[in-house]
Amino acid sequence: MLDIKWIRENSQKFDEAMKARGAKFNAKDILLLDEEKRQKTFLIQDLQAKRNQLAKDIAKLKQTQINAENLMSEAKIINEKLTQAENDFSVDEKINTLLLTIPNIADSTVPIGESEEQNIIVEVFGKIPQFDFPIKAHDELGESLKMLDFEQSALMSGARFSTLSKDLARLERALSNFMLDIANANSYQEISPPNLVKSQAMQFSGQLPKFGDEAFCTSDGYWLIPTAEVSLVNLVAKKTLSENDLPLRFTAYTPCYRREAGSAGKDTRGIIRQHQFKKVELVSITTQEQSALEHERMTAIACEILKKLELPFRKILLCTGDMGFCAQKTYDLEVWSPAQNKYREISSCSNCGDFQARRASIKYKSKDNKTYFAHTLNGSALAVGRTLLAILENYQNSDSSITIPKVLQNYLNQQEKITC
Repeated sequence: MLDIKWIRENSQKFDEAMKARGAKFNAKDILLLDEEKRQKTFLIQDLQAKRNQLAKDIAKLKQTQINAENLMSEAKIINEKLTQAENDFSVDEKINTLLLTIPNIADSTVPIGESEEQNIIVEVFGKIPQFDFPIKAHDELGESLKMLDFEQSALMSGARFSTLSKDLARLERALSNFMLDIANANSYQEISPPNLVKSQAMQFSGQLPKFGDEAFCTSDGYWLIPTAEVSLVNLVAKKTLSENDLPLRFTAYTPCYRREAGSAGKDTRGIIRQHQFKKVELVSITTQEQSALEHERMTAIACEILKKLELPFRKILLCTGDMGFCAQKTYDLEVWSPAQNKYREISSCSNCGDFQARRASIKYKSKDNKTYFAHTLNGSALAVGRTLLAILENYQNSDSSITIPKVLQNYLNQQEKITC
């Protein structure tokens, strides 16, 4: 959530920032509501002052035994108006609803652009594998190994679900343990958080109201988390932390649930875009001064995982029009998919600045005893299903067996291949 005071004092910058993000918000409309709210505040203050003065005047008249009925009648009218004004939250609700739907302001280092076409390739890692046999897509490989099922999964759950079994299920578990070990080695505290949360938790993390249609909600109002970021950010909601304790770093391996409502017809085959998937998430809570370096550090950890897996990938700086709602700066990591002959997103690491902290009231007290909103960051390290996909395709052999990356073999009793 943006600071309305900042919008008031930087209306032109706000309009330019919204234009850069392709968002149809303008300062004029917001400030009209803001002025209405300020006028209501002035009215309440004026009525309170009149009420207090009348109370003093009535008390004086009563002391001198002079009739105070006229003043008492006036005081009654003032009190009625004051009660009405104090209980009228309509303009407050309008402003709050509006602010909850406005995206974050992009950092000055973010390139301006409308779509992924204007994203910047920062660096490319690894060599794209060359095959001397016809390659298969990950879903073909998984089905030929009889370890990746779509048919029975669709029968029990519908489209965009799958079931892993045998060595592929073990490989998924090995990947999650490997990713968590990397996170732990980089000072991230491992958390096993709730996977069902209240609407307030979704709002605090920026999922509501913007992404309500993309998330699953139970009949009694709980939400299935679309990412562990929701739970991890809410670990410090409504708290005032000490600067000495920052940065706080959390990691969690959880299932994630998304409707994928806006992806009809996209990635319908395989496990690229499913309603349920697993992910290792990184979340950092920092001071204002720490967040830029923490963003680079977090992204480097996700890169380290891919390097150790020896998977070819590239690092992308997203432009203003391609960033997520809460982000002020985002790096995407895209892993090579041989079957699609292109890079596909496998991680997104974002610095949200104080955007989420304002929504969730996450503050910290500085060493000079001043209170500030914290900065929050989040990143995938990594999406486990997409990493599994990348291993299947990049490590496939002519007989459809899969070579297990060396760094994972310790997690699988030194097993070197997955075969039928």
